[in-house]
Amino acid sequence: MSAAEVPTTVAAEVLRRLRRFLLVLALFLFGGALVELWLVGHTKDLIQLLAFALAGAGALAVLVVVFRLNSATVRILRVCMLVIALGSLFGMYEHFTGNVAFAREIQPNSAAAQLFWRGLQGGNPLLAPGVLAVAAVLALSATYRYRVTT
Repeated sequence: MSAAEVPTTVAAEVLRRLRRFLLVLALFLFGGALVELWLVGHTKDLIQLLAFALAGAGALAVLVVVFRLNSATVRILRVCMLVIALGSLFGMYEHFTGNVAFAREIQPNSAAAQLFWRGLQGGNPLLAPGVLAVAAVLALSATYRYRVTT
């Protein structure tokens, strides 16, 4: 082995470990989200179950890539993570509109600016669905410039 090959081999190993770390971190976030959703009883409406489906699909996609790394599983993971990120944005919208609706019910004559702030500060945590987006970005980051080596 030449001296030029050693840094390349070390860099490849560091990159492999970093990718694995990002995937495992994303897996823990998806798993933690599932546990938290269950503990807070996020099961009252059918739309609330969407968060369970997104977190479960994310965890499954990450596990598949961890144990069966190839170009097909990486493509599947990327598509899943994009769907999860969009679902996360939808969850943030749902939390915001729920907070605004509650504020409107309590104070029907509130100004739009006041309703906006109540939407941000209400009982439904606005950034809670964002955990799924963070996990999706981590998983996507792990596959950045992934090339299949056969």
